[in-house]
Amino acid sequence: MQLTFDNRFIRELPGDPEPRNFIRQVEGAAWSKVSPTPVRAPRLLAHSKEMADRLGFSADEVASDAFAEVFAGNRLLPGMEPFASNYGGHQFGHWAGQLGDGRAISLGEAVNAEGERWELQLKGAGQTPYSRGADGRAVLRSSIREFLCSEAMHHLGVPTTRALSLVGTGETVERDMFYDGHPQMEPGAVVCRVAPSFIRFGTFELPASRGDTALLRSLVDFTIDRDFPHLRDMPAGEARDASWFGEVCERTARLMAEWMRVGFVHGVMNTDNLSILGLTIDYGPYGWIDNYDPDWTPNTTDAQRRRYRFGQQPQVAYWNLGRLAGALSPLFGGVEPLQEGLQRFVEAYTFAERDAIARKLGLAECRDGDVALMETLRSLLARAEVDMTLFFRGLMDVDPVSPDLAPMAPAFYDPEKRDADAGACAAWLAQLAARWADDPLGVDERRERMRLANPRYVLRNYLAQQAIDRAHEGDLAGVHELLDVMRRPYDDQPGREAYAARRPDWARQKAGCSMLSCSS
Repeated sequence: MQLTFDNRFIRELPGDPEPRNFIRQVEGAAWSKVSPTPVRAPRLLAHSKEMADRLGFSADEVASDAFAEVFAGNRLLPGMEPFASNYGGHQFGHWAGQLGDGRAISLGEAVNAEGERWELQLKGAGQTPYSRGADGRAVLRSSIREFLCSEAMHHLGVPTTRALSLVGTGETVERDMFYDGHPQMEPGAVVCRVAPSFIRFGTFELPASRGDTALLRSLVDFTIDRDFPHLRDMPAGEARDASWFGEVCERTARLMAEWMRVGFVHGVMNTDNLSILGLTIDYGPYGWIDNYDPDWTPNTTDAQRRRYRFGQQPQVAYWNLGRLAGALSPLFGGVEPLQEGLQRFVEAYTFAERDAIARKLGLAECRDGDVALMETLRSLLARAEVDMTLFFRGLMDVDPVSPDLAPMAPAFYDPEKRDADAGACAAWLAQLAARWADDPLGVDERRERMRLANPRYVLRNYLAQQAIDRAHEGDLAGVHELLDVMRRPYDDQPGREAYAARRPDWARQKAGCSMLSCSS
């Protein structure tokens, strides 16, 4: 088992001179050297075949004891130089100071046969200088959720970090899942997360907050050179920095549009949880919209203010980019280049949202009237308690000549609300049919366009919880089948209709099936 490593992050950026691993403020450094804490009995529970293939692992290597040992943190491969990153962030709108990788330890930057750079990071691998009093471990339930969602989002076509493996530790971890003073011992696990970069907005915020412009400058130069190579040819200076920031804004905008398209709610959009590459990063108390509700948040910590609710995600992303702009401002002579970057977010999001509207409704292009048509539909979906995924998937089966609501019948949760709004829904459908008649797409072309924009399968919270419950009993078949279903989210999969059903009534309030805490 061999990987080629080129660990540029720790080679080119200043590191923490303190070799001991204890909790502290780390200044003037982008990272701290730290080794994973070995676990008692590592066992591979699941892996992503796609990611393993991309890294060059054979099936025999994945099945070996050595693979489980490496990706539990018990042994290192040649070239691995483990470290934890130093960063800060705004959490729930307030500056939180130094945060850093409190339970994530990067093993190094692997370069595969195609020249792709993949940073391998173990989540749940033990304490670091940034653990802030926590144990640095992760439990099985949250690890399953992160593992599954990383791969599900990839197959949906949403930019995301990936997951290579899920390894059980053979140890237990104490967690108070509900923050109610009743902690329990739970099985532990480690996820190997994979991404071209784990640099986030908060990476730049921390040195800026400390007035460390030299480190801030180094971080920007490094990020552009390693992660935005197409900007390398620009002369170093304000123009290049502005182009880079503008691209970060555009990537973030496109990511938000994709979240909204598939009904994903991140749940904890702190600035330390937004990737500089525009990837979905840090899967914690996330969720998928079942009945369409723009005010829904999956995070119990966010239950009162609902800062990170589904409908507000684009606005939060813009706010977070404003914090990043503030951190970068010492590198600019004025605010105009940063303001232009933020405007690029607005324009890119508007374009991406209109593109998503056209694809979801089966139109060749999105006209101004189509935006209004979608807004009307969203109001109806919320009022009538309609399942977002099922409604849009059913929409592609509507007869454009004689439109009716029959294909969307499974999407309605409440018969009384359905009946109360049946007339309004039918009127809306007639408007859409009229718009189809004025659109150049043929029936088959329109249907395929809608199929590829509206998933049949998404990782609903209750599906993940069912797999978690089985795993806690020692049965991992639910994890493996759910992973396989999510590999083809836009295809009908005969025999797997249960994975496409709307949320059952029993899951409305069940722990893990509606809202989740940050405890993991």
